[in-house]
Amino acid sequence: MTRRIFIVVATVIAALGAVASAPAQSQSEADRLRDALRAATAQARQLEDERAALQGKIAEAEREKAAAKAQIDAAKAEVRRVRKEQREAIDEFNRRLAERDETLEKWKAAYEEAATVARTKDAERARFEGEAKAYKASAKSCGGKNKELLKAGGELLERYKSVTVGDAFVAQEPMFGLGRVEVQNQIQTTCDRILDQRVQQ
Repeated sequence: MTRRIFIVVATVIAALGAVASAPAQSQSEADRLRDALRAATAQARQLEDERAALQGKIAEAEREKAAAKAQIDAAKAEVRRVRKEQREAIDEFNRRLAERDETLEKWKAAYEEAATVARTKDAERARFEGEAKAYKASAKSCGGKNKELLKAGGELLERYKSVTVGDAFVAQEPMFGLGRVEVQNQIQTTCDRILDQRVQQ
């Protein structure tokens, strides 16, 4: 644009020079050229002003572009920062979730182990209680049988102590053997009473 203005001004000056060198031309032609020069100069000034205004607008647009680029770069950096924080937060959440699941699995295993031990102990306790009841009943039965044995033993001793020579002779009487049968019956009865008191396993 500046070159075009320069060409216009140079043309007008050349025309003025030609007019000044030609004496035969009229004064009105010189006035007309002067007016054209003034108009060209005014137009050149106007174009120069427009050029300066456009350059100012271009500079303003460049500044706005640079500011917008800075804002875009800052926004991109903020987006990257937020994404990084989001990834870190997700990773932390997943890590805590994995730790919670691991702890929960440990608690489940410990609970199952404790429940198994408790069931085993309950079964053992029930078995021991049953055995204790059986032993108590057996001990009670043995106590009763023991009393009967003592009683039978005592009665046997009392009979033995009360045996006289006559009783011994009657027991050995060879002819009818009645005394011997009676003694054997008494011995058999006592043996039966003793055997009845035997503890059954």
